Amino acid sequence: MLISFKSKDWLGSDGITIDSLRKVYAKPKQFWPKATVDQGVSFEELDTLHPPPLHLANDSIRNVVELGKLLFFDTRLSGSNQISCASCHDPALQWADGKEVSVGHDQLPNIRNAPSLENVWVYKSFFWDGRASSLVKQAEGPISAHNEMNQDLKSLAEKLNRIKAYHTYFKAAFGTTAITNQRIFESLATFQQSIVSQDTKFDRFLKGNAYALDDQELMGLHLFRTKARCMNCHYGAYFTDKEFHNIGLTEYGNKNQDLGLYNVTRKPEDVGKFKTPGLRNVMKTGPWFHHGLVKSMDSLMVLYNMGMPEHVILPGQEKDPLLPKNDKLLRGIMLNARERKAIIAFLEALSSPPLLIQAERLPE
Repeated sequence: MLISFKSKDWLGSDGITIDSLRKVYAKPKQFWPKATVDQGVSFEELDTLHPPPLHLANDSIRNVVELGKLLFFDTRLSGSNQISCASCHDPALQWADGKEVSVGHDQLPNIRNAPSLENVWVYKSFFWDGRASSLVKQAEGPISAHNEMNQDLKSLAEKLNRIKAYHTYFKAAFGTTAITNQRIFESLATFQQSIVSQDTKFDRFLKGNAYALDDQELMGLHLFRTKARCMNCHYGAYFTDKEFHNIGLTEYGNKNQDLGLYNVTRKPEDVGKFKTPGLRNVMKTGPWFHHGLVKSMDSLMVLYNMGMPEHVILPGQEKDPLLPKNDKLLRGIMLNARERKAIIAFLEALSSPPLLIQAERLPE
């Protein structure tokens, strides 16, 4: 149950009322209270949505997007002809799948939670561990993975080449009817750049509607920027620093161990680091974290409140070079229940309706 706030309620111990807070936040954001961030964090102030880097007025780009959309929903990209990209990234579920981990070929579970594809264009690396340096390279991974789409990449292009109607779409997109893996991946990558969030209550607030956020959401915004220290990692228009952090969920030393970025870089300092997700539509894209084990935002907030789990050093691990170390930015935020509810209310104000794109009819 959400807690309501009256205009004369005091916000914590800093002597600020909701009324005075609204007057401050109604000003341009350069006049907002100073954000609380740790030394060395080069953050960006929160912002409205930015346009994606797609020039849809260009016929060729528009045709590549259209081809990518068809491929995204086509189960024939999988070895079994039963799984598409949309199987794990459902438009109706904010381009995630609502599961702890996705289920792929032969009902095999993935090892990680399927992140939303909304606003994926803002990142500079992809997957939870950043192993793909571009969306084109990212597109290849799930298609070929044995526990996802399980498609033999050596036969993928020829498989689609047998679908005659695809020739028209490839010619419109690339100038010739040639179907290649590279063109398939480029089309999927370009389409994914078109998957964006819609305006939210928070965007309307930033654009000048001082009452777009209610009292509790406004209190949550202030706490998010100050006492809770969320701006250390979640900032800018998309509420992410696009970096990697160890927040104590490595499960080091047991069967569920996941070393994250270390699996890519082989650098001990990267053990347990995972990409910072954006927070737009975060309330609609649970369960959360790379393993999908946190099922409620209340539970997630309690974890951050306590400072997240610290790895317990077991006998024999004292000199282990891969012993996980939580990020130095991670400290208990020590919010009371009322304050945690306010932040959750603010996160709810980052929600927008899903962009319901679908392929009405696939090529035959």
